[in-house]
Amino acid sequence: MTRTPEGDRLTAEDVEAAEAASDEQALADAGLDQEGRAAGSSRRQGFAGLGHRLYNGEAGLDIVGHSRLIYRITAVILLVCLLSIAFRGFNFGIDFEGGSSFRLPGTSQQLDEVQQAAKDAGAEISSAQVVGGNTLLLRTGALDVDTETAVVDAMAGAAGIEPNQVSPEVVSPDWGRDITDQALIALVVFLVAVVLFLAVRFQPKMAIAAMAALLHDIVVTAGIYSLVGFEVTPSTVIGFLTILGFSLYDTVVVFDKVDENVKGLDRSARMTWSEAANLAINQTLMRSINTSIIALLPVAGLLFVGAGLLGVGTLKDLALVLFVGLAAGTYSSIVLATPIVADLKEREPEVQALRRRVLARRASAARSAGARAAAPGPVASARRARPARGGVAVAELPSAVDADVVVESPSSVRPESASGATAAPRPGARPQRPGPKGRPPGKKRR
Repeated sequence: MTRTPEGDRLTAEDVEAAEAASDEQALADAGLDQEGRAAGSSRRQGFAGLGHRLYNGEAGLDIVGHSRLIYRITAVILLVCLLSIAFRGFNFGIDFEGGSSFRLPGTSQQLDEVQQAAKDAGAEISSAQVVGGNTLLLRTGALDVDTETAVVDAMAGAAGIEPNQVSPEVVSPDWGRDITDQALIALVVFLVAVVLFLAVRFQPKMAIAAMAALLHDIVVTAGIYSLVGFEVTPSTVIGFLTILGFSLYDTVVVFDKVDENVKGLDRSARMTWSEAANLAINQTLMRSINTSIIALLPVAGLLFVGAGLLGVGTLKDLALVLFVGLAAGTYSSIVLATPIVADLKEREPEVQALRRRVLARRASAARSAGARAAAPGPVASARRARPARGGVAVAELPSAVDADVVVESPSSVRPESASGATAAPRPGARPQRPGPKGRPPGKKRR
């Protein structure tokens, strides 16, 4: 108990509250938070802290538990893409369908005029773009000799150059078919190699899930390409094969963590197979997001800034297939491949038995916790009360102890004849009082 200068009495709680307020004000004046960190550092560490909690299982998304919802959303996306492929088709370039291409000097300001002149001369323009900053490239359908001559003269007049400065080139569709055949062969070899690797490195069910995720990426990328209507060129095929490798790379990373988490589950029974798989997703979630963002940023710059704002469409077909494929691969590796594996594994008898053991253990632990919470009477303790500053600690002991066992007192045990120490009574023997010194203990006579 203390007094203020005015004579008012202050309790220990008042003194402690005043000192705590003084400490908080001192931290605020120094620019520190309540934990002693610089102000704003907790906000800067929020993203890293989220990744730490995800890795340790302290926070996370129940992706495997919502697999049915994920399947429905994915089915809708795939249906839209398949309908677009079936009814809209693809805008194949002259490399696949055959045609003519024309190169001539010019700038982006002259592109529209040259393109309109070629149309008026009877050409069907499939694409028109600026290459290298000072060269115009127009691609048209197949033309006969007379129409090709008329198109060359019209474009030269629109660009203000001589007709001999226009370079026409005829592309045969056979070359495009050769590219398509080689791409399909490369795709088949790639898929076979990936399936064999996943089946040997992990297990066949993971190979099935990886192929399902890969099929999702193929359909979504092709569907978006069909919806947008970009021209399909050899660059598109190259980008298409590139995204398959990225998708499987991210999927293998998640599967490796799943394989690590499920080891020893049969012995420990600490969690179900699906829960271990979901934990692996959350542990690799931040890594997958960071990797995808780093990969998408330059591709997005090439697509939106280069082709959209600057009008440089040289690599827009490659940029679109890479952007869509990377985004679809991130989605499938995080929220699609692992739930498929978990659903396939949950059908195995061993995994079902593991789930029953885990649920039984949790039910038993819940019953034990409920029984402890409902046990009558306080538990004996000698908890030291928090003293006031400058005061003396006082031990708080309960006034009564409820117990179901017999508590022996020093007066209820027998002394040893040789040393005088006390010894525990024989099991089942009634506690006896010690008799006079020199006599064995016995029943007191009346």
